Amino acid sequence: MTAELLRLARYWGYRVAVAESCTGGMVGAALTEVAGSSDMFDRGFVTYSNQAKIDMLGVPEALLAEFGAVSEAVAAAMAEGALAHSTADLAVSTTGIAGPGGSEFKPEGRVCFGLAVKGKAVVVETVEFGALGRDRVRKAARDHALELLLRAMA
Repeated sequence: MTAELLRLARYWGYRVAVAESCTGGMVGAALTEVAGSSDMFDRGFVTYSNQAKIDMLGVPEALLAEFGAVSEAVAAAMAEGALAHSTADLAVSTTGIAGPGGSEFKPEGRVCFGLAVKGKAVVVETVEFGALGRDRVRKAARDHALELLLRAMA
C-alpha cells in the first residue's frame, strides 16, 4: 500500500504529514519504509500527550477539555494542525484507545481519524476495532490511516 501511496503522491505532487497519538509513529514509519518516500513524506508529529497536541499541533486546550483526546473534534484539529505546521498537502491523524482498558463511553479499540487536504473540509471518522489487544488495534489503526491517505490521492 505504501508503494502505491508513493506512486500517487509523485503523480499528483502531494506531500504528506501525519499527526499520531495512539499509533505512536507507526503511520510515519510505514510511509518511510519505501525507498524514495522523501519525495512524499514531509514530517510526522507523535503527540501522545494532550500537552504535545497543544504545543506541536495547536489543538485548543478547550477542545481537549470538552471532548477529550479520543474524539473526532480532536482528530480534526490534529490533522489541521499537521497541515498548518508543515509543507504538506494532506495530513492524517490518529487518536484512540489501543488498550488495555477504556470505558463504557470510550471503549478499547476506538480510534478517531482526521484527514485534512489543503483547500477542502476536514473529514473525520471513528472506527471501533474492538478489544483486539493493544498491538492489533495499533496496527489496524495504522493500516486504516494509510487507506485514508490512499483514498484521498486516488
